[in-house]
Amino acid sequence: MAHVINEKCLGEVYAACVDVCPVDCIHAGPYKEEDFMIIDPEVCIDCGVCLPECPIGAIVGSTDEDEEYAAINAELTEAFKENEKVTPRPPNDPPKKPGNSLVK
Repeated sequence: MAHVINEKCLGEVYAACVDVCPVDCIHAGPYKEEDFMIIDPEVCIDCGVCLPECPIGAIVGSTDEDEEYAAINAELTEAFKENEKVTPRPPNDPPKKPGNSLVK
């Protein structure tokens, strides 16, 4: 099962996960008028290197952990995969949204 980027990423986009992904399956684009990132479920190899890279814990380990956002990731893949790569934010940059916090 592919990993999933969930709602915590919406408007945050730290993007450190992009730099470590060995199969280039993480893409950014607009969703609900905010920046967002998705994991292409057809390309993800479930290696797990992206999981600890997200400073706000916006990546979950399987589609079962967030079925709603698993569907959203799959739905947005075609639209996002041709977008330019994003520049990662510093991992200690405070979250932009109240309610999100840095994972320790």
